[in-house]
Amino acid sequence: MTTLFVRHTVSDYKAWRKIYDGFAPVQKAGGVKAETVYQAADNPNDVTVTHDFGNVAEAQAFIQNPKLKEAMASAGVVGAPSMWITNKA
Repeated sequence: MTTLFVRHTVSDYKAWRKIYDGFAPVQKAGGVKAETVYQAADNPNDVTVTHDFGNVAEAQAFIQNPKLKEAMASAGVVGAPSMWITNKA
């Protein structure tokens, strides 16, 4: 199992979440098998998301999808997100 972690700051969590939830069909089409959203305990606009994939290539392709960048921009992501890919040990 491969997990993509994405951490970013959003301008308004509720507005971001609406766009994120609407992006689910693109996630599924991109190979996302499961996803989870976390908010920092001291800042609800500090968001970390995990997406599980079958392999690294799927995760890398998802990151490169131009629809992801568009969705992040329209959802109010502030600055560049931190992204990293892991494999379950």
